[in-house]
Amino acid sequence: MRILHTSDWHLGRAFHRVTMLGAQSAFIGHLVTTVRERGVDAVVVSGDVYDRAVPPLAAVELFDDALHRLADLGVPTVMISGNHDSARRLGVGAGLIGRAGIHLRTDPSACGTPVVLQDDFGDVAFYGLPYLEPALVKDEFGVGKPGHEAVLAAAMDRVRADLATRARGTRSVVLAHAFVTGGEASDSERDITVGGVAAVPAGVFDGVDYAALGHLHGCQTITERVRYSGSPLPYSFSEADHRKSMWLVDLDADGAVTAERVDCPVPRALARIRGTLEELLADPELARHEEAWVEATLTDAVRPADPMARLAERFPHTLSLVFAPERAPDDPEVSYARRLAGRSEQEIAEDFVAHVRGAGPDEDEQGVLRDAFDAVRADEAVREVAR
Repeated sequence: MRILHTSDWHLGRAFHRVTMLGAQSAFIGHLVTTVRERGVDAVVVSGDVYDRAVPPLAAVELFDDALHRLADLGVPTVMISGNHDSARRLGVGAGLIGRAGIHLRTDPSACGTPVVLQDDFGDVAFYGLPYLEPALVKDEFGVGKPGHEAVLAAAMDRVRADLATRARGTRSVVLAHAFVTGGEASDSERDITVGGVAAVPAGVFDGVDYAALGHLHGCQTITERVRYSGSPLPYSFSEADHRKSMWLVDLDADGAVTAERVDCPVPRALARIRGTLEELLADPELARHEEAWVEATLTDAVRPADPMARLAERFPHTLSLVFAPERAPDDPEVSYARRLAGRSEQEIAEDFVAHVRGAGPDEDEQGVLRDAFDAVRADEAVREVAR
């Protein structure tokens, strides 16, 4: 069976205020063409179809167009909701849409109920595990202290239990939206940390033939059977070095996996350039970036006049301008934002406690801070779903 694995469409998202709807529409066209020309038997979309719980109308229309085009191909599609999606909204009409061969899996309680497809060698069971927010699904899965590993492991137990009841030789594919240990993150993913931990071990997917992952925006191989497709388009300058693609996965009669990357059309290259303003305007090596979307970091000791306008004369698609004068980290002139760069909310709070009272929090106090951040994040997730 030939499977096309994609995820993290983020329909409706902009890139530094530049609309991406045209590029997202072009990607949908590319997806449909790939399915038709490469003999794809099934499409899997591993979450974050939309960029937010209540997407703009133009994004909903594009999703509707994608559903119709995929249904017209007659190729089954399995989709799950991600942490950016409203599972309840995405799942509206799932029963009716399923009759057209588009299977939306947004209900955590249905993790152990697969979409079963057939090829010349028998059945392939596709299990959709939507994003599992620990605070919201802990009761469903009967876990004590909520955490990503606990709820995902409980969901996979249901998958393996169902698989054990099926005919010998049934192959299996799991769709999941999670941060798996060994994956490389970028700046455009929403933090899903719970209890100070965001990642789960790849071993949680043991027992299935292929795990089609979503959430991380870089295409990457965790193991031969556990892969991220990544987002089809860039959504932050931290993705400047990404090769945007999908996985074309062949699952043979015995469940062995071979995979090929299929490149996605990207509207414009990304470039991060750094130096003084005069250096950036004069360096001939930067000519290759003149048509790219540019993030420019200026290292001038004194902020130059009209830097954006002057940069735009050479790099007309400059979208981000960062000032980072080259100073020692302990220099009082170093900005507050630069001092906090790369530090988590927990670390910033612990630094504040140390600053106020002269000593950092002890282990119990660290736990209190961690629980407080988890509670706020869980409350935000509940509010997002309820919108």
